[in-house]
Amino acid sequence: MLVLALDTATPTLVAGVARWSSEGSDVLAERAVPSGTRHAELLTPAIRGVLADAGLTLADVEAVVTGLGPGPFTGLRVGIVTAAALADARGLPVIGVCSLDAVGSGARTVVTDARRKEVYWAAYDSAGNRIEGPGVVRPEELGRSGPFVGDPAFEGRLGEPVERAEVTTAGLLRTATPQLDAPASAAPLVPLYLRRPDAVPPTSIKPVSPS
Repeated sequence: MLVLALDTATPTLVAGVARWSSEGSDVLAERAVPSGTRHAELLTPAIRGVLADAGLTLADVEAVVTGLGPGPFTGLRVGIVTAAALADARGLPVIGVCSLDAVGSGARTVVTDARRKEVYWAAYDSAGNRIEGPGVVRPEELGRSGPFVGDPAFEGRLGEPVERAEVTTAGLLRTATPQLDAPASAAPLVPLYLRRPDAVPPTSIKPVSPS
């Protein structure tokens, strides 16, 4: 099965295409694009690029996998809406996974930048199963020991080394394997925002004096 994998939960946008089977996956092409907050303008070119790199077209894709976060509102919406639209247009299964599950492998605690001086985090056992999280917290308050993987910028505040690791196509497909095995079991795409947006509606309306 040819699978298109997307993730826009972090400042590095990921788009990849792979040949998947229940025995494993073979990544044919991948692009990891430093995107900051420019996911909307960079995602479509990245998708076109990986398909071209693999010598494929969108018509060859048989399923779509997307990261659901946790991540910032705008970035997540871009990836999830794009994945849903592509899958709906072609009548393909679309599968959402926790983006942190696709970072690193084995026993680890994943930490990624949540802004506001906080991290998104999740902890995994030696088999790679998530045992805690996802959550959002100040690094000093996480209260866990390593090994840590993810964003090394938080080493000082965690008090331990952090091995640099990011979301990968292989990680997304590994995490999605149970649902790719049984596409009918795929749950609706629900973003993992974990906190309320910065923008809130006004609580009062300032009267405007007639000129």
